[in-house]
Amino acid sequence: MSAFGKVAVLMGGASAEREISLLSGTAVLAALRSRDVDAHAFDPAERELFDLRREGFERVFIALHGRFGEDGTVQGALEAMGIPYTGSGVMGSALSMDKWRTKLVWDASGIPTPRFAMVTAATAWDKVVDLLGLPIIVKPAREGSTIGLTKVTAAHALPAACELAARYDELVVAEEFVAGEELTASVLGETALPLVRIEAPQGNYDYQNKYFTDATKYYCPAGLPEALEAQIREVTLKSFRVLGCRGWGRADLILRPDGTYTYLEMNTSPGMTGHSLVPMAAKAAGMGYAELCVRILEGARLDTGRTA
Repeated sequence: MSAFGKVAVLMGGASAEREISLLSGTAVLAALRSRDVDAHAFDPAERELFDLRREGFERVFIALHGRFGEDGTVQGALEAMGIPYTGSGVMGSALSMDKWRTKLVWDASGIPTPRFAMVTAATAWDKVVDLLGLPIIVKPAREGSTIGLTKVTAAHALPAACELAARYDELVVAEEFVAGEELTASVLGETALPLVRIEAPQGNYDYQNKYFTDATKYYCPAGLPEALEAQIREVTLKSFRVLGCRGWGRADLILRPDGTYTYLEMNTSPGMTGHSLVPMAAKAAGMGYAELCVRILEGARLDTGRTA
C-alpha cells in the first residue's frame, strides 16, 4: 500500500522484553508486506534512531515492548523527527508504562484498581500486610510481561520479592492480590474489542505461560453475561482515554466471583505474537491479523494529529 510510504517496524530494542518484541515485530512485518506495504525491520538497539529520518521513513509501526519503546521515549524522538507512529503519544505512553501513576489517575477518575503501596527495602512490611492482606503482588512499576513480579503468600518473603523487583526498577509496587478470572480488554481506535478470558495453569499467567507454552487456555468470546461485557468494554474505553492513550492498546483486569472487576494495567504497545491477545480479540470481531496490522498502521500520527 503505497499510501503509507516507506514504513519502519520498530522491534527488539534494549528492554527486558526484547525477545518478545522481536517475535511481535517479525509477525507484524510479514503481515504488512503481505498487504504490499513497503515495510522494513528496524532495531533501535542496533541502529541510530535518527537513521529513520536519514533513510526517508514516512511512518513507524512500534512493535517495541517495555522501556525505551513503550514509555514515551521513542515516541518523543519520533515527535522531534516529525515521523508519525502507531499507538499512544508521549504522555499516554509514559503514564501507562508507570503502574504507580496509572493507578493514581485511575483512582482519581473512578476506574476500579487494586489497593497498593509503594515499597522499598526500608519498608515496614507488617504495615503493608495490615493494609493489603495476603497474598500480595510485588512488581516493578515500569516493566511488563510479569518480569520481576512475585506473588507473595507469607510476610517473610516480601523483602526478597522487593529486591527482585528493584533489579528492574527503583519504583516497586506492592498490590493486593485479587482472586478471580483474568480478562483482557483490547481497544482499537474508538472501539473496545471483545473480551478475552484467560485460564492459565494453576492460575499462574507468568512470562512462560504467556508466550512459550500451549497450556494456557483463551476464551473469546469470554462467556460473560452480555450486559456485563458491554459495561466492562465501556469502562475500558474510559480507562484508556483518561490516561491520554490513543490508537490501540490493551487493558488487563480481574473479574471477581461477585461480578465486580478491577483494572491492573494498561498496555500501549501490546504483544502481537502467535499467543497474543489483541489479535485474538480482533479475530472475534471479524478482523484477520494482517487487516489488524493495517488498521493500526492507518492510525499512525503525531501528537499534533498530523498523519504524514
